Amino acid sequence: MYTTRPDTLFGCTYVVLAPELDLVDEITTDEQRAAVDEYRGRVAARSERDRIAEAVDAKKTGVFTGSYAINAVDGRKVPIWIADYVLASYGTGCVFACPAGDERDYAFAKQFGLDIIEVVKGGNIEEAAYTGDGEHINSEFLNGLNVADAKTKIIEWLEQNNHGKGATRYRLRDWLFSRQRYWGEPFPIIIDEDGNPKLLPESELPVELPELNEYKPTADGQPPLARAADWVKTTDPETGKPATRETNTMPQWAGSCWYYLRFISPTLDTAAWDKDEEKYWMPVDLYVGGAEHAVLHLLYARFWHQVLYDAGHVSTPEPFQRLVNQGMIHAQSYKDERGKYHYPEDVEKRDGKWVVKDTGLAVTTRLEKMSKSRYNVANPNDMCETYGADALRLYEVFMGPLEDGVEWETSGVAGTRRFLDRVWRLEIDDSKEANADVDRALHAAIKKVTEGVKSLRFNTAVSAMMVFCNEATRAGYVTKAQIDAFVRILSAFAPHLCEEMWQQTLGHTDSLTYAEWPAYDEAKLVADTITLAVQVCGKLRGTIEVAADISKDDAIAAAKADEKVAKFLEGKTMRREIYVPGRLVNLVAT
Repeated sequence: MYTTRPDTLFGCTYVVLAPELDLVDEITTDEQRAAVDEYRGRVAARSERDRIAEAVDAKKTGVFTGSYAINAVDGRKVPIWIADYVLASYGTGCVFACPAGDERDYAFAKQFGLDIIEVVKGGNIEEAAYTGDGEHINSEFLNGLNVADAKTKIIEWLEQNNHGKGATRYRLRDWLFSRQRYWGEPFPIIIDEDGNPKLLPESELPVELPELNEYKPTADGQPPLARAADWVKTTDPETGKPATRETNTMPQWAGSCWYYLRFISPTLDTAAWDKDEEKYWMPVDLYVGGAEHAVLHLLYARFWHQVLYDAGHVSTPEPFQRLVNQGMIHAQSYKDERGKYHYPEDVEKRDGKWVVKDTGLAVTTRLEKMSKSRYNVANPNDMCETYGADALRLYEVFMGPLEDGVEWETSGVAGTRRFLDRVWRLEIDDSKEANADVDRALHAAIKKVTEGVKSLRFNTAVSAMMVFCNEATRAGYVTKAQIDAFVRILSAFAPHLCEEMWQQTLGHTDSLTYAEWPAYDEAKLVADTITLAVQVCGKLRGTIEVAADISKDDAIAAAKADEKVAKFLEGKTMRREIYVPGRLVNLVAT
């Protein structure tokens, strides 16, 4: 069997085989034969895709084969089970189970009352599996080692004792590279008179798609390209004899696996990409895409790229440096009993129930992924027409963390538009000193936006800019220097408005695009004064403004001296004086 966690072998308490393995027939005991056969029949009726989708969350099922395996590291007998969460197509179709370090194994062990042995410190195996790093325990010669060092040592031990060897395993499924459709790159292959396939010479490339009036397969089931009879019939350029072209086409993978390389030199017609430009641009710094890309496009793109790397055509072994899976945007959908969806503007709420306005037909509403088929999308053109492109851009990044699923609210776009309007209306007054609170909020925003853009935490960056706008509005004015710096950071989110302000309001003649990013001053992030709450016997009796670095004695003295507080202390004896730095003073008097 194959595992990525050989360091947890001492925590193995059972072994699991994929139900479809032939080995299951050999090791199943007579007593367990009926139960195993019945279970294998049920699993065979389910698709592999369903089994993968339910591998983590669904209730675990499985059957004991009646046989045992010997744990190579300590000689213990461990039971051999079959379960649908192990697939014959992954690895060798069998895994050793360490419930303390794997969520699926943990759920299975809990379901069937199997032992759980903690081998890596750091979690609580009474509640869940622990998959993080930590010190090994209950692992004999691995005790005290971290995960990386323990892996190295156990692999050496297994190899020395002829129990196993280190290896790299790639999870790459069979790849169907041929399609029976029109749209796609034609294969540069011809079939000679004897029926033998033959590659066309490079001088004949590229093979271009012929023009067709109809893109459906032929009446006898041939691919659409078979309709182009004159194109299909050709001659072998090397022999001059008659030949026919391949009528299947390549899939979208043929282009999407290396499109990022073509983007480097899109106009170059003598090569796929310029080698010097490839060295300059690659690898791609950031790839943002849906989670499904990780096991589809990205997997094959990496495979393709590493082949190119081994062949010396690219300079980097990996195509992408960082992957971020964005969350989905959800919105309310409205569906009637026939399964037909309705647009939000076509329904209304009557007597606590949603109905179609014209017919009164009842509809059910639920939060679903935005989709044209569910009639719950927001048209970007309409949003831009009503609120402006900047407001839409700003709302999309303000909705929540990039990786999280979020709910669409059109009122949110209206809210970001109001914020931008407030920025436009800020009063600039250079005749006054810069307000300290506004300055502090500005430098806090610069810091937050700088960090937020780098970490893709755009929503927190927008929040910080809104705080600045609130402070500036409260102060009644900003200086030209303050708004100059603020417009630079806001421009990453609202470029159209900021370009207008850069030239019209601030008088610059060049584009904001070329302006330097502002730096923040750490010293200005610290407030000179703070507001302390003052309590008498636990009840709030006032607040005092004091120096940020005030001492305990001075804070208590200032609290006692406040007029609003003093009247609650008259005629009473002080029992306790409590100071919580930066927050409050509590005076206990009776």
